[in-house]
Amino acid sequence: MDEMCIRAGRNVYEIIQDGGFDFDRVTTYVGAASGPRWLVASGFDLSLLENEVLGNNLPVVLAGSSAGAMRFAAWVQPEPEKSYRRLIVAYISMNFTRKDKPEEILQSLRDLIDNYIDDEAIPFALTSKKYRLAIMTARAKRLASSDVSWLQGLAIGTGFLSSVVNRRLIHKFFQRVVFHNSPIPPPFCLDHDFRGQAVVLNKVNFKHVLLASSAIPFAVAGVRDIYGAPNGTYRDGGLTDYHLNQKYAGEKGAITLMFNHQERIIPAWLDKGLKFRRPPERYLEDLLMVYPSDDFMRKLPYGRVPDRGDFKKYVNNPSGRVRNWRQAVETSKHLGEEFLELVESGRLPDVVKRI
Repeated sequence: MDEMCIRAGRNVYEIIQDGGFDFDRVTTYVGAASGPRWLVASGFDLSLLENEVLGNNLPVVLAGSSAGAMRFAAWVQPEPEKSYRRLIVAYISMNFTRKDKPEEILQSLRDLIDNYIDDEAIPFALTSKKYRLAIMTARAKRLASSDVSWLQGLAIGTGFLSSVVNRRLIHKFFQRVVFHNSPIPPPFCLDHDFRGQAVVLNKVNFKHVLLASSAIPFAVAGVRDIYGAPNGTYRDGGLTDYHLNQKYAGEKGAITLMFNHQERIIPAWLDKGLKFRRPPERYLEDLLMVYPSDDFMRKLPYGRVPDRGDFKKYVNNPSGRVRNWRQAVETSKHLGEEFLELVESGRLPDVVKRI
């Protein structure tokens, strides 16, 4: 337990202290738009998958943006563990140069998706009985839809200044669009704070949606006119939902689970530099969050999780980056098993702390 920290919102903390935690209470598992940082979540994910602890009573919503969506797309494949491991290998193997253009990086991400998701398996993914995908994207408005860098920069800069004044103003620049494979929109799409649109996933748009959710501003070209959705340019879902920025639990006693790479929860991408910005309290009261401890961090290469900056840092030494990222995955392998043992042993109330 020295390598893992567990925090719970008010409602979940009370459930745990009363001895009422059960995986059947988990109605949503959230995947943050964390870039390569998701690699330290891989051991946790694989343990949950292999032990089949989620979705045994009712389907669990897998709500993710960007890297979180990439992770969860593997969960709904016919052989999820195999697909997830292919994602790890393919993701770590990606390599970029300083000359790569946004369109070329978009193509690399398209190749990544094709590497771990077979077209023939998409119908299976869309009809999963255990899991309901909810992939967050951001439909860019006006200048934010441009792939001309200075116009995009002007729009995002203005969006940042606006969001400093009022967090809700981000929706003036990006519309939250959630693509889902459930018969009806997920419960959080019906919340009064949702401020977005829900669109059904289908065989035609599945990979395009996944690609759009990872289209990081400036670095990656946007994805245009997704089938079945409003026309426009779609970008990284982290623009509106970076770590957690919604009320996911739809009923009393429901628990939202999230493995994050750090203690701080950042609502939207433009909030990264705003130390005071955090999700509203009502979004956190049903949250159970697991994240690595300082002791765990010290075991990683250079004492930190992988991040997107490593692509530039190791541009002339890609083998060094690959080695470090593989080590991060290996170091995180046991985190999920430790969490499951904590729950099964009844020791969770002893270690959990309030958010």
